[in-house]
This record gives sequence, C-alpha cells and structure tokens, in this order.
Amino acid sequence: MPDRATAPDPLSDPHRLLDPAMRRVLVHIERARRTSLIRMEPAQARAAYAAGADMLEIAKPALERVQELTIPARDGTAIPARLVAPSMGRLPVLLYFHGGGFTIGSIDTHDVLCRRLAELAHCAVVSVDYRLAPEHRFPIAVDDAWDA
Repeated sequence: MPDRATAPDPLSDPHRLLDPAMRRVLVHIERARRTSLIRMEPAQARAAYAAGADMLEIAKPALERVQELTIPARDGTAIPARLVAPSMGRLPVLLYFHGGGFTIGSIDTHDVLCRRLAELAHCAVVSVDYRLAPEHRFPIAVDDAWDA
C-alpha cells in the first residue's frame, strides 16, 4: 500500500476518477473545440447547441408512439411538446423539461435522451418545449412548466 505522502494526488488528473464512458464523453467534447456558448448571442448559441446535440452519436430508438402535442399555457399560448413511448398501451408518464438554463435547448436537442428514457424506463415521456429567455422574461418558462 503506497504511503499517503507519496501517493499521487487524485485531483491532479480528475479524469482518472471518472467512469470510462464519461471519459469518452469528454474526449468528444474536447475534439469538437466549439466556441463557448456564453460568448454568443442567444440565436447563435441555440444553433450551436442544436448542432452539437448529436455529438455523442447515440442511436435514436425507434419507438411505437411519437406524437407532437400542444399544451395550453395560462396566457393562451400553445406550448409545443412531444410524447414518446415504447408502446401504445397505458404507461406511467415522465414529464421532461430540457436543460439549457432557460435560454437554449429544445425538444429536438433532447429527443434522443427522452426516447432512451422511455425505452429504458418503459414509460411515456412528454418533453415540453417551454419558452426561452431572453425573448420571454422570467417567470414565463416556469409558468410553462407548471401549466404543462
């Protein structure tokens, strides 16, 4: 057993502590060498985020049920949503709100993830395309989530 004083510091190489699958994710990200999204205008950041959505090259599961929906918001706006499910039967439902800090991301950028969730959890997933800032000021995205 190595002496603690001479053992390598695990924080000197934080990648060493990661699961091999996560290390591969970081390699993909490093290879992409994209401009930081925070340095872009919202429209540019959204386009760059969407372009990188398939960076990990995860296959999109073919599911029995894929349905485009709209959800009425309290202000009368129709909020786009997508329902994905591995079967047409009755299933538990997971209501999904994509990441992106309320400024980027969409039901399309997170479609593969939602399909995988539906497939692996054997549930229906409803992914909500809440309205994004800065065009839609707080608390509109939160209201959209509650209305869903």
